[in-house]
Amino acid sequence: MSRNYRGTTALITGASSGLGTEFATQFAARGADVVLVARRVDRLTALAERLEQQHAIRATVIALDLTAPGAAKDLRRELDDRGITVQSLVNNAGFGMKSAFIEADPARTAEMVQVNVAAVVALTREFLPDLVQDGRGALISVASTGAYQPCPNMALYGATKAFVLNFTEALAYETRGTGLGVLALSPGATRTEFFDVVGSEDAAVGRFQTPEQVVRLALRQLDRRKTPPSIVSGAANALSARLVRLMPRRTALTISGRVLA
Repeated sequence: MSRNYRGTTALITGASSGLGTEFATQFAARGADVVLVARRVDRLTALAERLEQQHAIRATVIALDLTAPGAAKDLRRELDDRGITVQSLVNNAGFGMKSAFIEADPARTAEMVQVNVAAVVALTREFLPDLVQDGRGALISVASTGAYQPCPNMALYGATKAFVLNFTEALAYETRGTGLGVLALSPGATRTEFFDVVGSEDAAVGRFQTPEQVVRLALRQLDRRKTPPSIVSGAANALSARLVRLMPRRTALTISGRVLA
């Protein structure tokens, strides 16, 4: 039986493209109001207008840079001022880059940690009490297949996503019995702007999926109520993630290093 999100509000970060746009679309299709958060306000505004017209929901646009100090608290104050209470949170915003860590721009690596890790923690801390108290919604954090093994030449990215995976799985245990659905979603190669930011599709492993496929899988997983706290999108990706956990760490590292060379 599908979760009923009608009458609730879903906050989606990184909503201006890719998985974020698709999460907003599918939550709206299920009757939820949406709060769309990203830096590109023009894209958010166009998305909000489309969703309101197609699904008769309320879409709120908030332009926000998650690399800014105190961004999560600023967002919470903005929503409180508008009288908006959130029942679902999708921590989707994030990015990666491919290079040896020693060659990476220090400022850019700091931004990656801020968006992929610190913002996820801060946003979750701000809104989790409301989500748990209501118990109808979901907490979804987007990890990656890169979370399951070390990723040479994408070392920091893989590490940030490993954090997201473990953090979210632990929260699923801590909030069990509350009604809140908690899920760490690990996509593989997906047709989004991710590889535009990375600068190459060389980092893609396996067959590409569409954002619609990935998001639909996540919401269906949450519909099942009693589910594992994490899921890997794509059968081949899921098999690979399981096999990696059976390998010696050195073997997994060597394979990953060759794939991402």
